[in-house]
Amino acid sequence: MAKLQLSIGLTNNPRTWPILDGTVKPDGIDLVISIVSPSELFWRQLRFADFDASEMSLSSLMMTIAGGDERWTGIPVFTTRYFFQTWALKRRDSGISSPSDLRGKRVGVPEYQQTAALWSRGILQHEFGVRPQEMEFWMERVPERSHAGATGFKPPPGVTIHQIPPEKNIGTMLMSRELHATLMYFPGMVGMIDRSSIDLSHHPDIVPLFPDPIAEGTRYYKKTGLYPINHGMIVRRRIAQQEPWVVLNLYKAFERANEIAHQQRMAHVEYHIASGLLPPETRTALDTQVLKHGIKFNRNILETAARYSHEQGLTPRLMKLEEIFAASTLDQ
Repeated sequence: MAKLQLSIGLTNNPRTWPILDGTVKPDGIDLVISIVSPSELFWRQLRFADFDASEMSLSSLMMTIAGGDERWTGIPVFTTRYFFQTWALKRRDSGISSPSDLRGKRVGVPEYQQTAALWSRGILQHEFGVRPQEMEFWMERVPERSHAGATGFKPPPGVTIHQIPPEKNIGTMLMSRELHATLMYFPGMVGMIDRSSIDLSHHPDIVPLFPDPIAEGTRYYKKTGLYPINHGMIVRRRIAQQEPWVVLNLYKAFERANEIAHQQRMAHVEYHIASGLLPPETRTALDTQVLKHGIKFNRNILETAARYSHEQGLTPRLMKLEEIFAASTLDQ
């Protein structure tokens, strides 16, 4: 029996490598794989629906479904997560000594609706008391090549979002003091979507908002238990309806890929323990998986993201996970 051929767009990371190199193949499916950068991948899916399945911005997925776009259904595969507030940068001379000082400041953002920005604003509000309405945002991605342009996004009431003109970018505006800070910065990602090219990683005038990003991530995780997710997975709703077996077969393949990534990581840990570079007692902590797929393990994270999306005016109602993800995955 011939396999069902599906096109899929993926980013390149340890949890997708076993899919990309063919080590893991979903049962009954022949994947035609394209490796695409996240910002381009999400824009192409939102604007043109280029692939049958793909990774997708969790924030944009919630927005499209809330807005009545029924092209996609979610699969609870989450390939990346970070403590996004620790990505923020500021100018040394900005007058910002703590996150609360962002009130009234001009703040860059590649894409206002992107999931990383959703989390950053939510954490700034709930951990440090700074609401989105109290900052002045400058967005780098232009309407014709942005997730916002593809979804028809408009600034929520009370939120100020300026468009960075094409001849400028977040990097140049930080250098010229037109911006005080940025929620995140993607240097060297110049392409179809992003255009900042200045390396600010060692620039004397630019420093992290949190002087010790690891300490801030540790503090936040210990307090909340949340390890924020930004990428989920989608498949065409039409395919999920016509071939319902596809959803769980894809999910199971990514589960296997994630387990392989974990096993490979632990193999490296064992080498470090054997060499004395790590003490044996670290094995238990390092063997604890903090990057797992499924609704059950990630429910609190997903519901927090949905709450932030509604609070920030990106979705008109509080989205339920049953609206976002395929029914067959809700018990996973």
